[in-house]
Order: sequence, then C-alpha cells, then structure tokens
Amino acid sequence: MDGSDGMLVVFAESVSPDLARTLDLGGYSWKAVASVDEAGESEPAAGWRAAIVEIGDDAEHAWSFCRALRQHHDGSARILLLVPGGQLGDLELRDDLFDDFCLCPFHPAELDARVRHLTWASGVAPVSRSDLVEYGELVLNLETYQATIAKRPLDLTYMEYELLKFLAQNPGKVFTREILLSRVWGYEYYGGARTVDVHIRRLRAKLGEEYAGLIATVRSVGYRFGQSRWGN
Repeated sequence: MDGSDGMLVVFAESVSPDLARTLDLGGYSWKAVASVDEAGESEPAAGWRAAIVEIGDDAEHAWSFCRALRQHHDGSARILLLVPGGQLGDLELRDDLFDDFCLCPFHPAELDARVRHLTWASGVAPVSRSDLVEYGELVLNLETYQATIAKRPLDLTYMEYELLKFLAQNPGKVFTREILLSRVWGYEYYGGARTVDVHIRRLRAKLGEEYAGLIATVRSVGYRFGQSRWGN
C-alpha cells in the first residue's frame, strides 16, 4: 500500500511490539501518534479512514482523540479500541465514539481479524490473496472479512461473521450450541447457549427472508448450515 493512501492511525502512548508486528504482517500502512495535534500533522491527503485507539492510563485523553476523529471531516473514520478488561465499564454510553473493541492483552490473530473486519468497509485494502468461502449465493472473503448474499453486502459484527464462516465451512453438519460456543467463541468464553441463539436469529434476519433457511434448526440438537447429505 502506498503510504499516501495509508489511513490507519494508531493512537497510543507507545506501540507494543505485538501490535506493530500484527499490523506489519497484515500489510497495513500505519502511523503511530500520541496526540490529536500529531495526528493532524501526519494526516495523509485522503485523511485517516480508520484508527486503533488504546485506552490506557490516561483514558480521557484517548476518548478525546476518538471525539476529535469523529468530528473531523465527515466522521467516516472507523475506530477500534484496545481496552483492558477492567475498563470495559468505560464503554457504556460511548457507543457513538467507536465501532469495535478488542480486549487487552490481545491475541494477535484476533486483533488481525478485527482490524480486517473494521477496515474493509473504509476502503483500506491490506496486502492479501483471494480466499473465499462460497455456498450458493453466499460469499465470504476470509482476507477482507466481507460477506455478501446474492451480491448484497452483509453488515455483520465480528462474532456474527465468525459464526457464519464456521457454519459455511461445514455445510450439512449439525452442531450443538455447546460445540458452537467452544469452536466459535472459544473455550474461555463463559456465555450460555442463549448467546448462540441470539446470534443465529440476527444472522437469519440479516440474510433476509429468502436466505434465512440456509441456517436450519435441528430440533433438540442444534443448528445446521445448508442441506444435509441425507436430503432432510
């Protein structure tokens, strides 16, 4: 990516080696800044289209940066927060200041996935290869985290995308809610089966009435994506 197009700004007192490595391996052009003024001085002609903001010891300083970025230009820059678990409460009533968040310390693979999901809609295209999952009219791009149905873009959250991806990669197989929780959310997730039901309901709504049936309920068992090889 040409640095003149580079639209990923990282707001942090100091960028950790894990964060820098994740962004570099992802092919992003990025710039670290520690203040609103520095971000303005370094801003490319096309503007900052996305930002990673670390909610550190000076949380109010970070929130001020988010507000400034939202107010700048047309407010289209998408914002991903890096937030310690102990500061999750600070996210309440601030939904308008960010688009997604990642808990710290983060796993590099999760952060990379969230950054890809955040940036594809902003026109940020990291160096990547074509990697698609296709089932009928459904297409998922594993590199850019885009999803379309009948060429219509699907506006999915990170976990909605992960659930749909897992199901689409295993068509015809039936999964219990417990298996979906462990395979999609991870063994360390303590949410109950209702979490799966809520996400399935949202996915069906976003797929639309015509395609909601791609995700079938198997009574007393769980869910299946696509047709069973047994034809029922």
